[in-house]
Amino acid sequence: MATRGSLGGLARATADAATVLDASGRDLIMIETVGVGQDEIDIVRLADVTIVILVPGMGDDVQTIKAGIMEIADIFVINKSDREGAERVEREIRAMQSLEMRRDGWTPPVVKTVASEGTGTKELAAAIADYEAYIKRENLLFQKNMENWRERLVEMLRDAMLERVRAQIDGDSLDRYAAEIAEHKRDPYSLVEEIVSRAV
Repeated sequence: MATRGSLGGLARATADAATVLDASGRDLIMIETVGVGQDEIDIVRLADVTIVILVPGMGDDVQTIKAGIMEIADIFVINKSDREGAERVEREIRAMQSLEMRRDGWTPPVVKTVASEGTGTKELAAAIADYEAYIKRENLLFQKNMENWRERLVEMLRDAMLERVRAQIDGDSLDRYAAEIAEHKRDPYSLVEEIVSRAV
């Protein structure tokens, strides 16, 4: 699905699609994002297990994206680990892990793979199973899901309110409001409160 301007790395409909698949009884749902930078971390609010895949020599400098990936990665995968630079990427990950402790106490493992040869896939499957066992043993899965749904409910409420307001304001009214604000005839904050109070 195209992200269509959504800044979190996922299309807005991705969460809805995952919810439908979950309700239909699917045991495993895999979601691939457009990539993870400092702001593209919506996947952490949707997935039970988040895997960050890095490739040496492809501009995956961990230092440039550490604020995003260090917070969300449950497992790091260095794919094409037979390439030069794989050891450097692993060292950077481990160096940053030594500086930062996750709230849940989990230290994300670093798994090396060569996907084209199937190398490391068993180790990756084992790492996923280990993390799933850890969050169940520590009773973290329910807490994580609850926090994720709390964030998602806020987003859904925001979207619903926006649609309700849009249905009540036509383009001419919006232009008039904008002109009044630009001419310092209206205060934007009180105007927004007035519009929202009419929509509720």
